Amino acid sequence: MANHSAVPSHDEGEELLEGATIPSLPPSGPRKLVRPSLPLEVRNRRSYVRRETPLLIHQQPTPAANGRAASSPAEPFYLQKQMHSQTRMVFMLEDGDRIDGAIEWYDTDTIKVRNGNVRTLIYKTAIKYLYKAGDARP
Repeated sequence: MANHSAVPSHDEGEELLEGATIPSLPPSGPRKLVRPSLPLEVRNRRSYVRRETPLLIHQQPTPAANGRAASSPAEPFYLQKQMHSQTRMVFMLEDGDRIDGAIEWYDTDTIKVRNGNVRTLIYKTAIKYLYKAGDARP
């Protein structure tokens, strides 16, 4: 009986590899990233629309020259002070929801609040009012 192994013997393997060349692979591997060129109108189009709503819109009646409401320096100063001291704050939202926690960071449109392991991102336009958790409020 002949040897019919699934793995070719040394002699059979030499016959298969005599005329074949193995291409060298780049260090990144055999895959190549293909990025098709997009039409000009698609490249120039934004995939998002930036909201032009001012900070705490209901508290700032006059818009500035750039279309945004002019905020006083008191708002960032207050938020920065509460953020660094990790003061527990209560955020009452326009829809009646209440969020408790310390300010983790803020920017022009949002405030990130941390309460234990739960982190919540709040749009400033959704805030009705806020106060320190130690203050007695209804």
